[in-house]
Amino acid sequence: MSASASLPHLVLVAMFPGMNALDVTGPAEVFSLATQVMPAGRPPYEVRTVGERRGQVNTFSGIGLSVEETFAECRDRPDTLLVSGLVTIGPQGALPQVDPAAVAWLRRVGPTAGRVASVCAGAHLTAAAGLLAGHRATTHWATADRLAADYPEIDVVTDPIFVQSGRMWTSAGITSSMDLALALVAADHGDRVALRVAQIMVMYVQRPGGQSQFSVPLTHDRGGREDLRRLRRWMGENLREDLSVPALAARMSMSERHFARVFRAETGSTPGAFVEQLRLEAARRLLERTDRLLDDIARCCGFRSVETLHRSFRDRLGTTPGEYRLRFRASAP
Repeated sequence: MSASASLPHLVLVAMFPGMNALDVTGPAEVFSLATQVMPAGRPPYEVRTVGERRGQVNTFSGIGLSVEETFAECRDRPDTLLVSGLVTIGPQGALPQVDPAAVAWLRRVGPTAGRVASVCAGAHLTAAAGLLAGHRATTHWATADRLAADYPEIDVVTDPIFVQSGRMWTSAGITSSMDLALALVAADHGDRVALRVAQIMVMYVQRPGGQSQFSVPLTHDRGGREDLRRLRRWMGENLREDLSVPALAARMSMSERHFARVFRAETGSTPGAFVEQLRLEAARRLLERTDRLLDDIARCCGFRSVETLHRSFRDRLGTTPGEYRLRFRASAP
């Protein structure tokens, strides 16, 4: 993105007390290694840290990182503006930390940056700075509902590990910071450079944004009704059956309206969305672990056709079944 190959690609990292160290160090390692392996003549990455005060900033783990430049001193236009984050877990659940000084600086610098990339709960800072309005975005799964509630103008998606929306990039929790950085490197220099960096870092493979943050059971196993827990287990074991609302309501001896209301209260999801996620997760596992043909996978997982399988992957994960298999299969070369 730099205007000339002789100029470095400037990455400014917004830092604040208590942030996750990996949000900073993970991407910094990716960019530094990319500079080493990219073809000659490409602009190197220059990573600089910016914060409210110079000197050491203690991260959530207690490890100190150095701020090289203050928000007030920084006058350079970044090619990439990287925003770190922090989620704390307390009696009221997960809480994203929003640093006012960092938000004020993002509000000033963000509009002129080449691109803005937030890691984990850093999306809450970029949202507070007004940078995500009208964009599709993700964040740590534990704070996604809060992000959507606080900023209804943002199209919040909880499943992908990172999302690009124009010049705005967002990622899921903590370790996905490196996946996000690899995607940024790929956007700048192609997949070959990004995959070479992933190999050096002993990351099994660069995960595309389509990989899910978590599994369906983890997402929905929160209710207290044993009859609905049994139903969800049966659904997961019988994906080829009729799992429509009328069929499931009849199985539970409930009216369709009452069943849909109880199911949503118990799981936080509509029955239809839950069924699609179950089938999608089963298809993902088969793509990762087997060589079965797509029409066989579609039938086995309860999709009406290969076209329906493709549509679900595209809508939910932003990729195709073939691309997903290429990236994630356990036997991939």
